[in-house]
Amino acid sequence: MIRKAVLVGSASLVAFIGSTLVLGWDQNAPTKPASPAFPEAPAAFDNKSNGMVDDPSHLADQGKFDEVENVADGLGPLYNAQSCRECHQNPTSGGGSQVVELRVGHLGPDHRFVNPNIPIARGTEIISGRTLVNDRAICPNAAFPDTEIQERVPDSETIRTTRISLSLFGDGFVEAVPDQTLIDLASEECKSTHGKVCGVVIYVPIVEAPGRAGVGRFGWKDQHVSLLSFSGDAYLNEMGITTSLFPDEVTKLCNTASEPNDTPGPDGLADVDHFARFIRAAKAPPRDVTLAATPAATKGSGLFDKIGCAVCHVRSLTTAPAGTKINGGAFAIPPALGSKTFHPFGDFLLHDVGTGDGIVIPTAEHYGRSARQMPQECSPENFQKTANRVRTAPLWGVRLRTRLMHDGTTVTLRDAILRHAGEAAQAKAGFRKLAVNDQEAILQFLRSL
Repeated sequence: MIRKAVLVGSASLVAFIGSTLVLGWDQNAPTKPASPAFPEAPAAFDNKSNGMVDDPSHLADQGKFDEVENVADGLGPLYNAQSCRECHQNPTSGGGSQVVELRVGHLGPDHRFVNPNIPIARGTEIISGRTLVNDRAICPNAAFPDTEIQERVPDSETIRTTRISLSLFGDGFVEAVPDQTLIDLASEECKSTHGKVCGVVIYVPIVEAPGRAGVGRFGWKDQHVSLLSFSGDAYLNEMGITTSLFPDEVTKLCNTASEPNDTPGPDGLADVDHFARFIRAAKAPPRDVTLAATPAATKGSGLFDKIGCAVCHVRSLTTAPAGTKINGGAFAIPPALGSKTFHPFGDFLLHDVGTGDGIVIPTAEHYGRSARQMPQECSPENFQKTANRVRTAPLWGVRLRTRLMHDGTTVTLRDAILRHAGEAAQAKAGFRKLAVNDQEAILQFLRSL
């Protein structure tokens, strides 16, 4: 039995998954994948299922994802958007967007991050336990003309950042990557770079499996391992809709809908179940095959590896076999997601690349009641490590992003590269040393992703 490991560097990515060798794209032929040991994950922007469900079911799930919520449905009282699609819609439902959210906090006397206290209702109620500041509220309105609940940032909250919405395409395959693969990848990164690049693995609670934890991979801070947990979190904190996973409102002021707002329909699935299934069945982002075949993009692909970008922007990963139980046993990987090779150009680990926002994962916000009994693996010290680290941005589909990096404030690919520091300083220096035409080749390669 060959032990699991991942070798990352200027050469090709090589991953051992179980006893099977999986090859990524060879540096000497960078636009042509080597023959994979496992089938390729389907990739397209065609609104069709990756095979996990039939296409009519996938379209029905998309309908739930696109559905606009109203106050009668439980919207708010504090919220950012009225539908999932509002933040995930480019080029179609499930993609990213230009929409950003606001997060704040401050440092305590011990120089550790502290969640903010946000006063609402003229200071009569304090919103705590979360870093998110909602941009919208459902009142004052006709029923509550004198109730002022709009959140505003107090002067005390001196750590402030925006975060841009992430694309969800291909995340079903990401969810199906074994925890051990990411653990081994972090170890090998650190070893192969002599400690210069060391991705951080963080264990997080699985909300639908109380008491269980897994290796985080979703969200800018890797705050979720499960797409169902991720969906429930977003439904509450971005739209104010309570579910069986997150049954507690952020505030009850102006709230008139019965709890939980989201309940199973005639098919036995609640909206949050449809969201998770829609994401799991979404295909991976495809490349621009025309641009990828150009000599410049081919050359840039090799240079991308040579200067060390592929250490974190890992080209290829492989999912666990079909039938494998993940998410604390709450989900079994279906055949459509099992033993598939995909190309995210990301390692889904946390890194300090000089752009950290100072925000630590707020446990009450992201895990609700599960945060009251955190699994043993979820170390508070490990959570503190998230302050100045962000998840490596997967580069698949980056050609469709007009705003880059975690905060969306960078708008060109060149500036995004040059903004890197910390663990990415050596790769940035390698880019700077290249001739102008070689730099342009790398940019052309990125434009093909």
